Amino acid sequence: MRLSALLCLLTVLTLGVQCARITRDSPGNSETESPSNDTVPGPPPQPGRPRGAFPPMCIKQTEIKYAFKYVNTIVSCLIFVVGIIGNSTLLRIIYKNKCMRNGPNVLIGSLALGDLLYIIIAIPINVFKLLAEDWPFGVYVCKLMPFIQKASVGITVLSLCALSIDRYHAVTSWSRVKGMGIPLWKAVEVTLIWLVAVALAVPEALAFDMMEMPYRGNKLRVCLLHPEQTTSFMKFYQNVKDWWLFGFYFCFPLACTFVFYTLMTCEMLSRKKGMRIALNDHMKQRREVAKTVFCLVLIFALCWLPLHLSRILKKTIYDQNDPNRCELLSFLLVMDYIGINMASLNSCINPIALYFVSQKFKNCFQVTGVRDSLINVLSL
Repeated sequence: MRLSALLCLLTVLTLGVQCARITRDSPGNSETESPSNDTVPGPPPQPGRPRGAFPPMCIKQTEIKYAFKYVNTIVSCLIFVVGIIGNSTLLRIIYKNKCMRNGPNVLIGSLALGDLLYIIIAIPINVFKLLAEDWPFGVYVCKLMPFIQKASVGITVLSLCALSIDRYHAVTSWSRVKGMGIPLWKAVEVTLIWLVAVALAVPEALAFDMMEMPYRGNKLRVCLLHPEQTTSFMKFYQNVKDWWLFGFYFCFPLACTFVFYTLMTCEMLSRKKGMRIALNDHMKQRREVAKTVFCLVLIFALCWLPLHLSRILKKTIYDQNDPNRCELLSFLLVMDYIGINMASLNSCINPIALYFVSQKFKNCFQVTGVRDSLINVLSL
C-alpha cells in the first residue's frame, strides 16, 4: 500500500512538472506570440533553432505606456496636416510659376511628391498600428505599405544625390542656363529615379506578409517581415536588410553630398579670383540653390538617424537568450516609434526649410498663401 501510494505521488509530481513546462513554453503565454502594438514581441523563430526551444520568459512584461501612444498620435497628426499642406503647396508653386520650372526644382518637386505619397499612406497606418491590436487591412495592404515606404525613401535619397551632382555642375560651370523650362535629360533623370526607387522597394513587398497568431485566447492578425523566407535571395535579404537600409538609404546620400560638395568647394577656391569678377546675380542664385540642397541633406540626416540607430542597435546588441532582453526591446520599440516620427518629420519639413533658406521659394509661398494651399489640398 505504501509503495502504491508512493508511486501515485511520484506520478502526480511528474505530471505537474510537465504541465508547468507546457504552460511556461506555450505560445499563448510566450512573448513571441504577443505581437500587439502595446507589447514587445520576441524575435521570430530562427531557421537553425530546434523546434520547441523558446527563449527564456521575460522577467518583466514590456509595454508602451498609453501616454506615449497619445503623444505619438498627436505628433503624427500634426506632421500629417503640415506635410500635406506644405508639399502640395510646393508642387503647386513649381507647376503654376514658369520661372520655377527648371532642373533643380523639378528634382525638388519629385522629392515633394515622394514625401506626399509617404505621408498619405504610411502615417495613418503607423498610427493605427500603435493604437490597435489587429491588422484589418488584408494581405495586399500589408505588402503595399512597406513597398510605398521604401519607394518614397528611395525617391528622396536618389533625388538628394541628383541635386548634389546638379549643384556641383551648376556652381562650377561658367555658362548660363539657356532659357527656362525642364530639359529633356532632367525629365529622363527623374523617371529613372522613380523606376530605380520602385525596383529597390520590391523585396519589401515580397518579404512582408500577414500572419495569424494566437494571443490571449484569440487569433491576432499581424503584418510583419515573414520569419521564414522561401527563396535564397529573400533569406539573404532578410539577413542583410538592416545594414542595406542603413548603407544605401542613409550613408549613400551623405557620402554623395560630401564628395560633390567637397569637389565644388575645391573648384571654387581654385577660381577664387575669377569668381570675384564673375560673381553676378546669376552665380549668387546658383550658390543659394547649393546652400538649399545642403540644408535639405542635413535635415535628412538628422531626421533619419534615430530610426537607423535603433535598428542597428537591435541588430548588434540584442541577445534573444538574455532574460533582461525585453527591457532593451521596450526601449528600442519606443526609440523605433520616435525614429518613425522623425523620419515622417523629414517628409513635412522640407517645404518649411525651403521657405527660410530660398528667397525665391519664400516669395512664391507668400504669394500663394495658406488659404490657397488649403483649397489646393481639398481639391486633391
